[in-house]
Amino acid sequence: MTVDAPPRGLVLVVADEPAAADLVRLHLTRDGFGVHLERDGAVGLAAVRRLRPVVCVLDVALPGLAGTEICRRLREAGDRTPVIFLTTRDEVDRVVGLGLGAEDHVVKPVSPRELIARVRVALRRAAGASGADDRARTVGPVTIDPTRRTVTVAGVPVPFTATEFDLLAHLMARPGRVCTRAELLAGVWGYAVHAGTRTVDVHVAQIRAKLGGAAGVIRTHRGAGYAADADLRPLPGRHHRHRPPSS
Repeated sequence: MTVDAPPRGLVLVVADEPAAADLVRLHLTRDGFGVHLERDGAVGLAAVRRLRPVVCVLDVALPGLAGTEICRRLREAGDRTPVIFLTTRDEVDRVVGLGLGAEDHVVKPVSPRELIARVRVALRRAAGASGADDRARTVGPVTIDPTRRTVTVAGVPVPFTATEFDLLAHLMARPGRVCTRAELLAGVWGYAVHAGTRTVDVHVAQIRAKLGGAAGVIRTHRGAGYAADADLRPLPGRHHRHRPPSS
């Protein structure tokens, strides 16, 4: 079902559980979004390309084509439409760890209020309307450009997802200051600590992997949180070669 002339844009929902899909559609519609609903992954991929939604909400497990595969194909084709996965608790780490370029995930059973909050955050990121200072910043060999939303390590460009960029930018805007996981959840994802701090840890791990030898720019402060620091001493238990990763 598609709602005509949605004031806040069209959201494509691809989910094969009728009750959950209808609940998501109902609440997104109430919040001013148009909603197009599909239940098959292959049909859903075609709908993304045909309808050009502002956000895609994809169940991970779908008939025809998995939600993760839809996201992968979109990113490989250069389509940066924000994607939010609907996952079971057991799927969370696998989905986040895949590094597919999704903006976020919501654990089922879905909280409509939480989903709407994450859709809004994804749209704000996509529009570049975070209101953050747009000056380029450098910590150690890592430089971010908020205007172009680019990351370079020793001058070499490194591709980041929107969420990874926002997390790194939040830390680098406060060099040396320890940011708690709760603060990062609120400032980057836009929701409260009850959503689970594991999300922060997984994304920090992904960022460090992409930074390669510069991974030490993000320091862990046990029991407190994370900070951006130009001190590139090796992280405990890890050995880094101080050279930028290949792009």
